[in-house]
Amino acid sequence: MLSRRTAIMGAFAASASIRTIAQAQNPPGGGSGTDSTPRTILQLQHRNIQVNGKPASVFAIRQPDGTFGITTDVAKPFRVRVENKIDEPSLIHWHGLTPPWQQDGVPGVSGPPIPPGGSADYDFPLRFGGTFWMHSHQGLQEQLLMAAPLIIRDQRDRPDQQEVVIELADFSFTPPQQIFEQLKKPKPMASTSGSGAATPGAAAPDLNDVKYDAFLTNGRTLGDPEVVKVEPGGQVLLRIINGSAMSAYHIDLGQLKGELVAVDGFAITPVIGSRFPIAVAQRLDISVTAPRDAGAHPVLALLEGARNQTGIVLVVGNASVARVAELAESTSPALTLELESSLRAREPLKQRNPDRVHTLNLTGDMAKYIWSINNVAWTPDVPPLPIAKGDRVELILVNQTGMPHPMHLHGHEFQVVEIDGKRFPGAVRDTVLVPPSRRVVIAFDANNPGTWAFHCHLLYHLDAGMFTTLRYV
Repeated sequence: MLSRRTAIMGAFAASASIRTIAQAQNPPGGGSGTDSTPRTILQLQHRNIQVNGKPASVFAIRQPDGTFGITTDVAKPFRVRVENKIDEPSLIHWHGLTPPWQQDGVPGVSGPPIPPGGSADYDFPLRFGGTFWMHSHQGLQEQLLMAAPLIIRDQRDRPDQQEVVIELADFSFTPPQQIFEQLKKPKPMASTSGSGAATPGAAAPDLNDVKYDAFLTNGRTLGDPEVVKVEPGGQVLLRIINGSAMSAYHIDLGQLKGELVAVDGFAITPVIGSRFPIAVAQRLDISVTAPRDAGAHPVLALLEGARNQTGIVLVVGNASVARVAELAESTSPALTLELESSLRAREPLKQRNPDRVHTLNLTGDMAKYIWSINNVAWTPDVPPLPIAKGDRVELILVNQTGMPHPMHLHGHEFQVVEIDGKRFPGAVRDTVLVPPSRRVVIAFDANNPGTWAFHCHLLYHLDAGMFTTLRYV
């Protein structure tokens, strides 16, 4: 059975002209084909993994040599060919990048999906470097690990610094569509308010809609974690990507101290600590100095509202690695905006008054599992938000539900400029968490014309309708 998003996207795509379909397979806005930069091949593949001793069939985005995703340099054009080697349509979104809108990878918005056996070419300049990622925007494929790192190196990267990519994921043996159907079954006790509103009469927020079978780091559980050798006293940059479909975490460095230097790829005034929150789709760049003495140092992601944890182990010298439990001793708390309110962008947006302000109430009904923006669950008939090229746009995000929502804007970076009425020059990001009953304001410049998605990045909330678009020429 098709998911709701696949159905509406498919209907929208079916109404597109033959010209639009041709564009999707060789999207406009790219180079002339004479560029000497080699084209990177990415293949959408099936792969088999072991999870807690049981086999599982999932997806992968890999180069022909087995490399997951892409690592490139900001000075190089992004020249990529995506080949669909699976038996269903798919399309990849370059999360956090600012391509021409036809190359953004959202079926039915930027173009139709790539059919089985087909391919699509992408060619555009990179405006900035940092830690990004790629994932399917087709149906519920992201839940089956159709995601990979997208690392763009720039002048911030030091040649004497070891880089460790940490990609988090939540995993279930239950097929995604079955998960979604279970979520949509009536829940009489889910909300006493009837609207999912975070009111005194509402039920306590459910931080984790889905009960997962495992939590993975780079495709592995803590039963068999990735072990990374690091030099005594060496500098290590942890590039942490939360590629989970529904799960937020606290990153715990244990006895190590880290320096948070970037969020969502963009530099911030460094923050020192050993524990940092990361919502779905967000990224953290954390610089750590390895101890000089031999030892094993787990870097863990603790699931919010639960005891589950996943991660890797950094090993200095010839230290032995003890087994790390998959359950922490205590329940991890919910993510808050405490860190977000203290972050400051190294390169903030230029100060100016907004030309356009939109209030977007995050709404829904947990009992019926309908999620929406301004009480409208998205369909292709919903008009896009009106803005104009050159506008400074502010989006006022007000969470009227009992659940947190990580909100992601396509094709633009934005700056967090207000939390609950307090203005400040916050972090530049592409995804921001809006907890229940909180108000977060983001600002961006309309400098990349086209049709763009804005949505909750919790996969099943997106699929249930917490999605909208904006359009300008």
